[in-house]
Amino acid sequence: MPLFPLFLRLENRSCLVVGAGVIAEGKIRSLLEAGATISVVAPRATPQVREWAATNAIAWLRRKFTPADLDEKFLVVAATPVATVNALVFEEARRRKILCNSVDDPPHCDFFYPAIVRRGDLQIAISTNGKSPALAQRLREQLERQFGPEYAEKLSELGAARERLFLSRMNPVRRRKLLLRMAREVRLSGGR
Repeated sequence: MPLFPLFLRLENRSCLVVGAGVIAEGKIRSLLEAGATISVVAPRATPQVREWAATNAIAWLRRKFTPADLDEKFLVVAATPVATVNALVFEEARRRKILCNSVDDPPHCDFFYPAIVRRGDLQIAISTNGKSPALAQRLREQLERQFGPEYAEKLSELGAARERLFLSRMNPVRRRKLLLRMAREVRLSGGR
């Protein structure tokens, strides 16, 4: 079944990460960048996860997972090295209708983490439906070379121009044509 592509607002949404090792650390980092409110359940943690907990960037519960940890959560990531724990997290999340990603276990995932190219507000996400994260990474590297840092500035300029045009009393058809023309002026092989 094909995946439904989606960019999700997680700001101030309650998310749970089960596990606090190196893999979980990367998932926690991406949730922090999205502004999520994060609880982490794990008996042990990497130095970075401990630092986030010490600065109250996350809430770290230093123990094993219990189903009650899912109470009032919007999204959960199971990132322990124990497949049976990850499967339990997934089954409990599914029962409660909470989106779950069980790292490196596609059958136990409601969503996958894409490989992402970020240039300011420009985000290009690549997914292989969990079949080849290595290929997604390779494609990400190619796109990073194609879409350089200048795209962040150009997108900011386009956004400001769009905002000004929407504040004007311009005819919507004319405004749309202008916006399309401005977007066409951005060279897709890098640069302006």
